[in-house]
Amino acid sequence: MPEEAVCVGVDVAKITLDVAVSDSEEAWQFANDDEGISQAVRYIAGLKPAGIILEATGHLEMPLAAALQAARLPVAIINPRQVRDFARATGALAKTDAIDAQILALFGVRVRPEIRPLPDKKACEMGSLLTRRQQLVQILTAEHNRLLQADKDVHPSIESHIKWLEEALSEINNDLEGRIKRSPSWREKDNLLKSVPGVGKVVSSTLLIELPELGKLNRRKIAALVGVAPLNRDSGIMRGKRKVWGGRARLRAVLYMAALVASRGRRNFIIAAFYQRLVDAGKAKKVAPVACMRKLLTILNAMIRTMTVWQPETILHYVSKKA
Repeated sequence: MPEEAVCVGVDVAKITLDVAVSDSEEAWQFANDDEGISQAVRYIAGLKPAGIILEATGHLEMPLAAALQAARLPVAIINPRQVRDFARATGALAKTDAIDAQILALFGVRVRPEIRPLPDKKACEMGSLLTRRQQLVQILTAEHNRLLQADKDVHPSIESHIKWLEEALSEINNDLEGRIKRSPSWREKDNLLKSVPGVGKVVSSTLLIELPELGKLNRRKIAALVGVAPLNRDSGIMRGKRKVWGGRARLRAVLYMAALVASRGRRNFIIAAFYQRLVDAGKAKKVAPVACMRKLLTILNAMIRTMTVWQPETILHYVSKKA
């Protein structure tokens, strides 16, 4: 992105869209509906920006982002935490929608985030199903916990709700699996991922939907993107403990379960042997599973990049490469 490049920041609210430009202190407001989005896209397109920065706001930003991408405009969706930290660093303490838009535009100029293609409509629909599945699992867990503590008089009500939740969860699982099978590209990748011991339907579908970059980045970048790469905490002669931070929480959750199954079982001897080697070396019990998650992710990334089915000898050869 050139030094003189213009960036646009858009603060997305439920009702309005506030648009700011990096080389101006003014902000423009549009309605967050079909007509307002069309007007905002036309206005932004006329600016010919090098980047358009939006915050991830629980999918409120997706209609605008999709319209911008359809107009072939460079849009990036940023983690709100990054923007908040940036705002504090610039000394911007006041907060309004217009100020937030200006901060986003300035963020685009100073940080220059990478512009990546957004998920297509099919991927967005799958992502919504995956989000709903996670919500059902959380509610189901809460109801099971309530059942253990509740009086017997309310057991029938809780049990009835649990049954309904289990049926709804089964329907979503079947829907996700069916959509993956109907897509030749996803079906092939799904079969590759599920060939790895420890990777089941939920892990595979989550990776396909939440991590379209799988197989397209090297092992260091993919680990950093997911949030399983240890980050240095050094200053002067002090050497702090490296910790994982950031990334995509839902991916880390399913990778943790997959790595746990793989490291404790006998079928995936690569991860199991790796885990045992870490434990024997005195690694903390919380550190070893994260390292196994990163190892498993590296293997899956190599498999998708080379479109290679699970074959331990071949996988070890690919993973050993500096890629």
